[in-house]
Amino acid sequence: MTEDSKTTLAHACRIEHDSLGELPVSADVYWGINTQRAIGNFPVSGITDSQHPSLIRSYATVKHACAEANDELGLLDHDRVRFIKAACLEVESGKLADQFPVDVLQGGAGTSTNMNVNEVIANRALELAGHPRGDYAFIHPNDHVNHSQSTNDTYPAACKLAIIDALGPLTEQCRNLARAFHDLADKHIHDVTIGRTQLQDAVPMTFGQEFHTFATFLKMDVAALESLVPQLAVLNLGGTAIGTGICADLRFREAAIDHLARITGLPVTAAPDPLAAVTDMSAYIAVSAALKNLAIHLKKAADDLRLLNSGPRSGFGDLRVPPRQAGSSIMPAKVNPVIPECVDQCCFVIFGMDVTVNWAAAEGQLQLNAFDPVMTHEILTGMELMDNAMRIFRENCVEGIEVNLETGRRYAEGSPSISAALNDAIGYERASAIAKEAVATGRTVREVAGERTDLPAEQLDALLDPIALSRRLGQTCRERRDSGL
Repeated sequence: MTEDSKTTLAHACRIEHDSLGELPVSADVYWGINTQRAIGNFPVSGITDSQHPSLIRSYATVKHACAEANDELGLLDHDRVRFIKAACLEVESGKLADQFPVDVLQGGAGTSTNMNVNEVIANRALELAGHPRGDYAFIHPNDHVNHSQSTNDTYPAACKLAIIDALGPLTEQCRNLARAFHDLADKHIHDVTIGRTQLQDAVPMTFGQEFHTFATFLKMDVAALESLVPQLAVLNLGGTAIGTGICADLRFREAAIDHLARITGLPVTAAPDPLAAVTDMSAYIAVSAALKNLAIHLKKAADDLRLLNSGPRSGFGDLRVPPRQAGSSIMPAKVNPVIPECVDQCCFVIFGMDVTVNWAAAEGQLQLNAFDPVMTHEILTGMELMDNAMRIFRENCVEGIEVNLETGRRYAEGSPSISAALNDAIGYERASAIAKEAVATGRTVREVAGERTDLPAEQLDALLDPIALSRRLGQTCRERRDSGL
């Protein structure tokens, strides 16, 4: 390298060092040498930590709480803490979001992300204090920003706070979709159709009951998502390396937890066994399981709507989902149920997410699970996907569904399975014979029963009333005020 080249490089970069040696870092960035090495080491997915803004904000909140704990305990001087906190608050507010370039699929159990956060906060704090970036003698990424901490305790804490942050909008979208199904249910509480088992005619039900089932599933999912918060809020700050508490004042654990609880307003508690907490992935597994169950419920609703929409001439034809686009490049006027199909594909991705999370959770050899990064990435990505899927399902499909009332009633009255209502009055064998004749002749059970029994017409009408048959256990589609939604 020529002297001119060295001069140009010196103006464009600052030279930083670590235990491996020296490396130039661009003068206009806030990260340092650890981040720079990670950029070169993990160019794999093209997805960076910055694409999970809730993770970055949550990590800054963790650093904020730790700085306050260090200040309270006199472990760092107040002036340094003041600038560190100011830098943390900027990152928490969304500033410097482009300064987190490390790939989400990084090795090192999150160490690269922790050091990226430490370096950005340190360099911004230095600027606020009137020092140049890289002047680590005054504020150091490790000695000051990371004081009393390790990646082993701060990275999982940030990940879990980010997941809690994402639970809010996800739960609200789930609740909104449940309400949309409940609105449909309320609208069609008196509109009868046929229930089906094994894709065969069963007994009558109302469209209201059918839609209410989907609302009930989603109500269960809302409760499951909300129940995750206390489990995710069990954190291990102060555990430092492998949960031993090495390099941390014995008072720090309680102080850091208290400050984090106050800053976030969450029910943050300290993990009862610090070493076990380092390798316990139960919270991630629980979140993944809740997302998978939500996906199963969404897939059930999407699949049922596709079937009920099938036709329009040769399918079930119970209802019509809103037409959204032409369905074929060759068949004129064909319209496909594209929104349920989109939702299905989102659900397939979630099933894959759950497999990834379970494999990663099972890889916690000895005193550390190194795979928090992929679990957190998959879960946050899956939560955003489910959020979007439920929104478009509601806006572009569910809210515009039209029920074919006449088709539903015809199916309900024409089903041979309705003969089960005659069992108590005439016995199973005679009821079965009536059903068989109805199928063979293409008539209704009511018509055949009127000819082959001595039961009065009024009694037959009462016994075979499809609405009454659908409500033997009462009206299962209630007003929204009773639904818990």
